[in-house]
Amino acid sequence: MNARAIIRDVELVHVDAGAFRMGWDGGHPSERPVHEVWLAAFLIARTPVTNADFAAYLDATGASPPPFWTRPEFARPRQPVVGLSWDDATAFAAWAGARLPTEAEWEKAARGGLADARWPWGDAPPATRFTAPPDIPATPPNPLGLTDLSGVCHEWCADWYDDAFYAVSPPENPRGPARGARRVSRGGAWRHANPWSPVAHRSSLPPNLRYSDYGLRLARDT
Repeated sequence: MNARAIIRDVELVHVDAGAFRMGWDGGHPSERPVHEVWLAAFLIARTPVTNADFAAYLDATGASPPPFWTRPEFARPRQPVVGLSWDDATAFAAWAGARLPTEAEWEKAARGGLADARWPWGDAPPATRFTAPPDIPATPPNPLGLTDLSGVCHEWCADWYDDAFYAVSPPENPRGPARGARRVSRGGAWRHANPWSPVAHRSSLPPNLRYSDYGLRLARDT
């Protein structure tokens, strides 16, 4: 399977151009202030990248597999691929003819038009949690049909992270600060004591680290 086949197999959802309110007044300081952001239209994958998708990339490129690749609890084809650094994620996305979403794109898509909901699918978390990355789809869909946006794995975003960025964020197509020490990630992960992160929750990690709850979701320009 080549990169063109991968992007055909991944179901991409169209997100219309327009404005949304980003952030959460009841969240951590880095999630405030709530501010209006206008984004151009874009495409984003319905689910995270799976082990099956990443195996095709490894076969085609000869890249080294991520940590945890051969451990049984992380190796099923329909599980999201994890153990990726930010560079690993961006390399795979480029090979697949795609890219990482910006932080603003991720939140707009995750909200799916539910402006005030706490989670992508509504106001209550699921009653269950996972002890390893689940086969996907594993969570309720949001109104755009996107799944696995919380409780499954952190998803790398394109942006550098800054606690105070929302106070100075451009109102149109923000792409994060020009530099930093950590990259943004979004989506609560299976490994946490409380995996069900609210849709506005921000997380980050130094881009060279590879954790068992870090994967990616593809995005593309329209």
